[in-house]
Amino acid sequence: MGKELRQTIKTITSHHLKKNKSQVFGQNLTGVGWVAGTLPKLFEKDGVIELPMADVAGGGIVTGSALMGKRPIYIIRYQGYNWFNCIFIVNYACKSNAIWKIPCPMMIRGISSEGSIGPVAGSAHISTIYKMPGLKIFSPMTNKEYSNVYKNFMKSKDVFYISEHRSSYSNTREFKNDLTGNKDIILMPISVTRFAAEKAKLILEKKGFSVGIIHLVNLKPFLIKSEWIKAIKKSKFGVLMTDNDYVDGVLRILAHQINEKTNKPVSVLGLDDKTAGHHKKVDNLPPNELKIVERIKIIIKKK
Repeated sequence: MGKELRQTIKTITSHHLKKNKSQVFGQNLTGVGWVAGTLPKLFEKDGVIELPMADVAGGGIVTGSALMGKRPIYIIRYQGYNWFNCIFIVNYACKSNAIWKIPCPMMIRGISSEGSIGPVAGSAHISTIYKMPGLKIFSPMTNKEYSNVYKNFMKSKDVFYISEHRSSYSNTREFKNDLTGNKDIILMPISVTRFAAEKAKLILEKKGFSVGIIHLVNLKPFLIKSEWIKAIKKSKFGVLMTDNDYVDGVLRILAHQINEKTNKPVSVLGLDDKTAGHHKKVDNLPPNELKIVERIKIIIKKK
């Protein structure tokens, strides 16, 4: 069995602290589980800094570390806390280099998850900060993807936001795009829906559909590759994009860019437009493979 993603993140973090004399900030980092096994068992003397439960202040402290050239890692345990944790980051760190020519590079690990954890802690929330200049956003779900994002961070002066998902930490596989031949429709999944999209693709192919897939990692800047454009233009029914966020955000922004480049229809599928609760009966979960299959059947039937 291959290495789990959690181990890659742990190794990168340990290397970053020891070789670069950097810092990792967050709340309840050294508690049970060590951030789902993604944090090495290091402490304050090693650069692992426990922040108090003052969410707004945390981002300001990390910004100060970044201004000192530490290239800190900031762990946001629940991505919904972007609303609190990112105030100083988007209003200072992301603007510092552009205004004062003082780089403020940091790597933010925003962790998303779903399932009986309520309206704030659940799902992805990068749409709240997506529009801010000076911020780069990535959603790696594999070992190679995460390692590549980290390498790019070490070469950059920008703020990097890594949109993680707890369900990906046990992942050992790498994803591959499939654009060969003429496709009926092409899936473009983000975050944890990439696992569901792969399963949906297999189900649909067994039913006789030709389904392509483009796994999205680099969300901002979002560069649509020429081979993607060619494949989408040749497809019969365009694109279905999926995410574990509400559709009126990053999904529609990226969908519009794809439509502009290809002039093909782009449908979106994300969270239902409702507030999640703290019990499975009132969850608001990302689309699974069955929902993706159902939506594609509807899209094709309409044509």
